[in-house]
Amino acid sequence: MNDCIEIRNLIVFANHGVMPEEKTMGQKFMISMKLYNDMSQAAKTDDINKAVNYAEVCSFVTEFTKQNRCKLIEAAAENIANALLVCYPTLSRVDITLKKPWAPIGLPLDSVAVELTRKRHIVYIGIGSNMGDKQGYLDFAVKSLEESDVCNVRKVSRFIVTKPYGGVEQDDFLNGCIELDTVLEPKALLDLLHEIENKAERKREVHWGPRTLDLDILLYDDMVMHTDTLTIPHPEMAKREFVLSPLTEIAPYAYNPVARDYAVNMLERIKCNDNT
Repeated sequence: MNDCIEIRNLIVFANHGVMPEEKTMGQKFMISMKLYNDMSQAAKTDDINKAVNYAEVCSFVTEFTKQNRCKLIEAAAENIANALLVCYPTLSRVDITLKKPWAPIGLPLDSVAVELTRKRHIVYIGIGSNMGDKQGYLDFAVKSLEESDVCNVRKVSRFIVTKPYGGVEQDDFLNGCIELDTVLEPKALLDLLHEIENKAERKREVHWGPRTLDLDILLYDDMVMHTDTLTIPHPEMAKREFVLSPLTEIAPYAYNPVARDYAVNMLERIKCNDNT
C-alpha cells in the first residue's frame, strides 16, 4: 500500500529535552508525517468520513506532543508514531520526522532530527489452558488483548479439547488461536503476554506441564528471529495439530517462512502421517 497523506513541518512548542531550560522554557519542534492508508473509498466517494482527516491529525499530534514530555526526541517520535497507529486504526504505517531547530549544543547548526517508521503488525497467538476454569482463562486472555490500547483482536478460533503434549501426565487442554494486529515489537508483545499469563496465576514449574494459561507467539508478519527468550515462527508449530487446527480455522493461508508452507498444508501433512 503506497497511498499516503504527507504532512510537512507541523510546528509545535513543547518541553522535550535533557537540559533544564528545555524542560522549563520549552522550544519549537517541527513534525513531518507520512500516514499510509487505503484511500480508494475516499477517492471514489469524495466522502470525508471515509478519509483520514489531516486537520484532526494535526490537532491530535500537537496536543499529544505538548502533553507527553520526553528527554529524547527519539522517544518523542516513537510515542507519536504509536499514538497515531492506536488512534487511527485505518493507518497501516506511519513515517515520522521530528526536527529540533537550534538544538542547544553550543555549536552553530540549523537543526537536528530523527526519522522513524512504525507500522501495524499481524500476529497469530496460540492460547491454551488445562487447569481450573479453562474456558474462563481463555476468555480472559481474549478480553485482556481486546482491552489493550496497543492490540486489536481481529479473529478468534473456536476452542478445541486436545490431549497434552510432551509426556507429562496432566489434564486435557482447551486450545485456540487469536489473530490480532498490534503496534508492539516482538519483545514488547511477549512482555504483554507474560503479564496476562501472570494475572491468570500461570506457574512455570514443569516444562510442558499443566498451566492455567499459555500464550505463544506463533507468527509475526513474515518475521524470522531467534533470541534467548523468543523464537519466531514458533519452532514447534509445524508439528502440533492442536496449534494448526485452530490457526487454519481463522487463517488457513498463514505462512510460516521457516517451514516455507501454509498452515492448511502443514495441518494436512500431520493428519496424513497420523493415518499411515
